[in-house]
Amino acid sequence: MFYSFAPKESVNKVSTIMKIYKLSVAVLFLSGSVFYAQEVKKDTISKEKRIEGVVIQGSSSKKTETAVLGEQKKAIIQKQAVSAEEISRKGISNVEQGLTKVTGITTVEGRGLFVRGLEERYNYLLINGLGSPSNNPFQKIIALKQFPTDVVGKLNIYKTFNSNLYGDFAGATFDIETLTMEKSFSKIEFGIGVNTASTFRNNFKVSEGADGFNGYLGLNSDDKKLPSAIRDSRPNNYRFSANESLAQFKDSWNVDQVKSLPNTSIGFTTVQKVKAGETGNIGILFSLNQSNEYSYKEGAKNQFKDFGGVINLNNDLLRKQYNYEIESSALLGFAYKNKGTAINLNAMYLQNVNNIIEDYYGYKNNQVQNKDVGFFRTNQQDLSRFLNIQLTGSQKLGERQQVKAGGSYVINNYQQPDRKILEGSRQDLNGNMLSDDQLYLAYGGNNIIRQYLDVNSRFYGSAYGEYSIFLGEKGDKKDYPMQLSVGYNGFADLRKTSYRFIFGKPNGTAGQAFLIDKNSPQAKFNQDLANNLFYFQEESDGSKFFTSMYQFVNAGYINFNYKPSESWDFLLGARYENDMTLIRFSAQGAANKTNLDKQRNLFLPSISIKKALNSKNNLRFAFSKTVTRPVLIETMDIDYINPDNETIRGNPNIENSDNYNFDLKWEYFPSTKEMFAVNLFAKRINNAIERSFVSSGDANGVTVTFYNAKKADLAGIELEGIISLGRISDALSKFTLGANATFMYTDVERSQQQLELEQPNPNYYKGDLHKRGLQGASPYTINADLKYEMKTKNNFSRTFSLVYNVSGSKIYAVGTSGADNYYEKPFHQLDFVYQEQINKNWNIKAGIQNILNNRYKILLGDKSYYNVDTNGTNTYTDYFRGTNFNLTVGYTF
Repeated sequence: MFYSFAPKESVNKVSTIMKIYKLSVAVLFLSGSVFYAQEVKKDTISKEKRIEGVVIQGSSSKKTETAVLGEQKKAIIQKQAVSAEEISRKGISNVEQGLTKVTGITTVEGRGLFVRGLEERYNYLLINGLGSPSNNPFQKIIALKQFPTDVVGKLNIYKTFNSNLYGDFAGATFDIETLTMEKSFSKIEFGIGVNTASTFRNNFKVSEGADGFNGYLGLNSDDKKLPSAIRDSRPNNYRFSANESLAQFKDSWNVDQVKSLPNTSIGFTTVQKVKAGETGNIGILFSLNQSNEYSYKEGAKNQFKDFGGVINLNNDLLRKQYNYEIESSALLGFAYKNKGTAINLNAMYLQNVNNIIEDYYGYKNNQVQNKDVGFFRTNQQDLSRFLNIQLTGSQKLGERQQVKAGGSYVINNYQQPDRKILEGSRQDLNGNMLSDDQLYLAYGGNNIIRQYLDVNSRFYGSAYGEYSIFLGEKGDKKDYPMQLSVGYNGFADLRKTSYRFIFGKPNGTAGQAFLIDKNSPQAKFNQDLANNLFYFQEESDGSKFFTSMYQFVNAGYINFNYKPSESWDFLLGARYENDMTLIRFSAQGAANKTNLDKQRNLFLPSISIKKALNSKNNLRFAFSKTVTRPVLIETMDIDYINPDNETIRGNPNIENSDNYNFDLKWEYFPSTKEMFAVNLFAKRINNAIERSFVSSGDANGVTVTFYNAKKADLAGIELEGIISLGRISDALSKFTLGANATFMYTDVERSQQQLELEQPNPNYYKGDLHKRGLQGASPYTINADLKYEMKTKNNFSRTFSLVYNVSGSKIYAVGTSGADNYYEKPFHQLDFVYQEQINKNWNIKAGIQNILNNRYKILLGDKSYYNVDTNGTNTYTDYFRGTNFNLTVGYTF
């Protein structure tokens, strides 16, 4: 053991304690499955904090807030970062939460991170410099809340482009640097939390067995697989026999009603560092994390539609959503350093299992007569697994040359297995209202449906290689005046999608309604299957059930960095990128598949200039051309059907966007811990991708789909500051205020396809289309935090932080058929975090998140082209998240 926290005479005790804790954690995780034991969760908040108290605060650390600010000041590119220290202080528990503390970045419910008001599709993710695919077809990058900060050394954010970054860039590129092994330590951490809207709720609904041991480990998905009778065959309207139905559909329609317990988390991280020869070091990092969370949301889920020149409520629904989510992660890392040699091997695993019950009350498809009696339920599981194995290395070749290279192999799978939909009436045949647990149901129609969605990776690989040479003479400078870098990076992404439907159908006369317990219908279904009263039959389209995508991006680049003096710094870059994309799909009923071949050769230049006006002031300019590729669901030729008849339809003909980016920034660093900055930016986005609502072709419901605008222009200003309030008064010397704000204007020129879709029927409206901004773009984003930091009598740190953020109203989806756009309204979030290092071993953290408990809502705008007759209702969806109270205790040994 190599712990220096205790005197020598206590080493044996410390060693014994360490062994006991390691054994306890090992037993806890290994009791599930070996696979999960080696990859549970990288709890973001826990470990980062551990890092601050044990690892990061050494004088040589490059991960403190001061060091990160110094790096930002020195860098030629406009790079921002969130340090491990800041992650800990602000109570940040995952990467997504950490990135929202950066200027111009905000998180949007269920849709990831928005940068400068741009949708997540405009962002890109790197992990240790290597490309990373999304493990969810509905998001461009991994849901970063799944990526814990326990093992994060630093979060880098590039909001200006450089040619060694991937060309898929308009909002930002995020690069997650995993923890550097600076010092040996081990830590275990436990957390508990309650939510005012969700915790201790009686009759909290979960899928049968989801809150058991198998559900906790995500193993209950095995019972939800596509039945073996059709698993390896093409859809052909296969009818299941009674015996097959009873044997092959293993997952139950029953729903357990439980009391929702407090949310919990546990994490273990150990870093061991040993000497290897005279000058070398070997480091080993192992981290396991597991957490579970109950959440409840209740609110409207409506739908608006044109009915002959009048916008009416097509759906008027109350939705009650019950989520039981389990996240697991693990990281195993090896590092070797010796003089100019550095080699890192990382294997990381993320798993997210979200068990969802959604109960809808009201009417849909304009069936107003069902307003008080209509009911349908969705019982689904979202399961994603992500395994990323990386090998990276660098080697100095003398004083002037360096090579670095890396490669990764990723397995990522996303499933919604056996998504069950149940629909009936809350009224009996005599018109009497039933109790809340009862439902009248008839076999046939859309009353019993099972859906199976699988988006699986066949292969994903990413690689880079770079050679750099330093030119000129140092003289009195610390750095060479010139650096030339030549490199390659790219990726290959091969995926397949399967989407299938199985319906419950009556055997004989349809329409015979019967009473069931909607929470325990399985016994009745089994009895009726055995008595041949109904059967299951697949009705997937035999041609359209399967799609696949193959994408290969290979790029070569060159960078030239020239520093003619201490005050000037120039970085010129050129990137050539070859993008080969093949989408294979079939139109409905087509005998043969369509091969949509998209190939582009892109030249992407970039220039960055920094002028140090003096030791405290910098002036920066950046220009670049980049590209934006769509999210997977935006190109998939499937109709993803929701039970409220809102369909998501991909557009395989969607085009990539071409982006032209300009930035001009002034920075002022009054001290090593303070900074002020003003950044003017502008973008031209040709073929900007936008989400739209259109009327479904089958006359029922609404379809969410995606189109290219002709172009979009953006212009904005970012303001950022970090200041010690001791400048105002000595009494405030322990307070630090950080604040940032982004204000932006956008304007869209519609494409011809959008003009045709958005243009109202001239029989009802003869005016011009309204001018509008870019879908997803927020006019403002504000983040602020106030920190109070003091030293205890034992010289340990005690910190109180108040953190606030909000973003302005933005277009959630473009409206069509005479309706205005749908607007996501501002959501004000205020958090409080307390953290204290009690002694060398113990630390504690407490937090209150979402203190204001603002209502999240999306509304239909008030400028529709047609008359709106909805009885004053303009809410598309709304709900409260509740306020979270969290307590985390960590022990380092």
